Amino acid sequence: MSVVFRSLPTITDLPPPPPDRVGWPWTVATPPAAPTLPDGRPWPRITIVTPSYQQAAYLEEAMRSVLLQGYPNLEYIVMDGGSRDGSVEIIQRYAPWLSYWQSQPDGGQSAALADGFARATGEILAWINSDDRLQPGALQRVGRFFARRPWLAFANGDVNFIDADGRVTARIFALPPNATLTAQLGVHRWPQQGCFWRRSVYEKVGGVDRRLRFCMDRDLFIRLSSAGPSRRIPGPPLGDFRLHEEAKTATLQTVWQREHALLQRRYAQPMDAYRYAGLRVVWWLWQKHASFRNRLYHAYGIEC
Repeated sequence: MSVVFRSLPTITDLPPPPPDRVGWPWTVATPPAAPTLPDGRPWPRITIVTPSYQQAAYLEEAMRSVLLQGYPNLEYIVMDGGSRDGSVEIIQRYAPWLSYWQSQPDGGQSAALADGFARATGEILAWINSDDRLQPGALQRVGRFFARRPWLAFANGDVNFIDADGRVTARIFALPPNATLTAQLGVHRWPQQGCFWRRSVYEKVGGVDRRLRFCMDRDLFIRLSSAGPSRRIPGPPLGDFRLHEEAKTATLQTVWQREHALLQRRYAQPMDAYRYAGLRVVWWLWQKHASFRNRLYHAYGIEC
């Protein structure tokens, strides 16, 4: 049974960071949120699942970035695939603040996610991979955003690219979710580290497809955004997407190509050349919108 910890961990509660690690989320934490929303309602429960396998180099940073969100109603689940690189020892040090964790062979990332979400009791769900991290205050922004929109099924926000050392190298300016464009063209700007959704909708659409190794996020997000209203969360990035030599993104290009083609067959509808060309124009305009936001942000610090 999962446990929701309502006593928020602080920097001093958690194990001390390595001596050479400073800043977020090592020596800096998100200030705790008020016990309730401004209108007196409780914060919606958010469940975060972290799937992991042999990622001891980054796992602790990912876990601290979730635990130090200062979010009053957090359920955090870590699903390790039987790592032997020191990951289990890291998880055990943080076990008092985890709702549930396990370390055993699991059939891969998609299976770990499906099993983790099966234990979730949160109203809002998301996952953070063990080599990625959340940005400070991300969950408080997400909780407020969903609480103000009880009809919302799915939401996404901007994400940073970071390198192996955690340095920001670029920003992904997310576009509002659009299942049609993604299904027909196989393109999207909704990076997984900035995506959140309601558990009721997740259960309605059937959850994570365990058969997919790489494109399980896009597959799930197409189904979620097709099942109900979707919105983009404005403001600073919600998470960080780490690019490093061992990242799955960098090593499974062949798998990606195969699964990309599978999703095209699964979701794309037959259309004539004129409509297809029209969708390409829409996608081009959407990317121009992201480019315009990028220029505003860098020139004037304007978030939009």
